[in-house]
Amino acid sequence: MSIEYAIAETETFRDQIKSYGLEKIYDKIVNYVFPRLRSNPFYGPNIKKLKGDFSKIYRYRIGVYRLFYSIDLKSGIVFIISISQRKDSYKKRH
Repeated sequence: MSIEYAIAETETFRDQIKSYGLEKIYDKIVNYVFPRLRSNPFYGPNIKKLKGDFSKIYRYRIGVYRLFYSIDLKSGIVFIISISQRKDSYKKRH
């Protein structure tokens, strides 16, 4: 029996979609990415688990963008944390 995960978007993610003008990509996320994450947020060709301090975070590759999320196993929720362009995604912030 497989579990279907719920999707929860953070305010940060929603703000990024609006401020970066990513409405077209958001449609792809809702119609293509979210269904995949609902069925299996752990594995897939565009999914990678981060390492080190961010080992509880996953990223989903969407072209030049990276969607970051975490998974709450107890509640069965995938929390969509943020989205950014690859060139900005992995920079250290002080």
